[in-house]
Amino acid sequence: MGKCITLNTPLATWPGSNTIRIRHTMHNTMSLQTLLVASEGMPAQQLAVFALLTLGMLESLANGLLSATEALEVFFHAENCRYVRKHLQDKTADAIMSHGVQLPDLFDALPTAEAHREFQRELATIRALCLKLLAAQRLVA
Repeated sequence: MGKCITLNTPLATWPGSNTIRIRHTMHNTMSLQTLLVASEGMPAQQLAVFALLTLGMLESLANGLLSATEALEVFFHAENCRYVRKHLQDKTADAIMSHGVQLPDLFDALPTAEAHREFQRELATIRALCLKLLAAQRLVA
């Protein structure tokens, strides 16, 4: 196996492969508090940005760029869950994080084929919740 080429981003590519993987370092953890601070005082804008970030994570999961465990480490971690619950205070956003936190557990609890089917269902559920958030924000704006 080749060496990892480190890019000036949180992504790294393995030589001879077209697969991009998140490097496992503490620097790759996304902090929603940091990312959403520019929208402070504008809850509708924060929810829209949160939904768009989550949709990007889902795209990475669906395309195999991130594993469920990596998504948990990078985005659906406890710090972000607390931030969403305490600061965004939106039931739909909280449900998104709850579904995201459970993704890695599917592969521990279910046979492989069933886990993959349930994984796809969970991604669809989270996607629908994100779109619901964005639709609600359009009505407010």
